[in-house]
Amino acid sequence: MQEVKNLVNQQLDALLMGETDIIANMANAAALLHQTLEDINWVGFYRYVESNDELILGPFQGNVACMHIKNGNGVCGTALTDKKVLRVADVTKFAGHIACDANSRSEIVIPLYKGNKIYGVIDIDSPSLDRFSTKDEQNLIEFGEVFLQHVD
Repeated sequence: MQEVKNLVNQQLDALLMGETDIIANMANAAALLHQTLEDINWVGFYRYVESNDELILGPFQGNVACMHIKNGNGVCGTALTDKKVLRVADVTKFAGHIACDANSRSEIVIPLYKGNKIYGVIDIDSPSLDRFSTKDEQNLIEFGEVFLQHVD
C-alpha cells in the first residue's frame, strides 16, 4: 500500500505558489493527489456553503459524485461537524455513509478550517478495505495545511 509522501506536500506548495483562487487550487490539488496516490477511485473537494450549511461538490477526479451533503451527514459532513479527520476502514460499517460510488470500500476525509473560516473537506475513496494508514492521515493533514496557505 503506497502512503502519501511528504514530497507530494512540497509539490503542492510549489504548484500553488502565487495563486489564491480556491477553485483553481482545489482543481490542481485534486489532480496532484489523483496522480500520486495508488489504489484510489475518487479524490476531490467539497466546499462549505454557510448559507445552506452544507457541502457542495468542488473540483475532483473520479466518477460522478453527490453534489450536496448536509453538514453532519455521511463521512464528509461528520468530519466537518466534528472538526476532525475521519479514516473509515469499511464504509459499509459507517452509519449514514452516503454511497456515491458503489465501488468505494474505504475513505478518508480531511476537514479544512483556517481560523474560524470553514472551507470544506478533502475526500478520498478507495476500492480496497482499510486503504488509508495513520501515516497517510498525517501527511494528508499536512497537505490540507499547505493547501490552506494558498487561499485568501
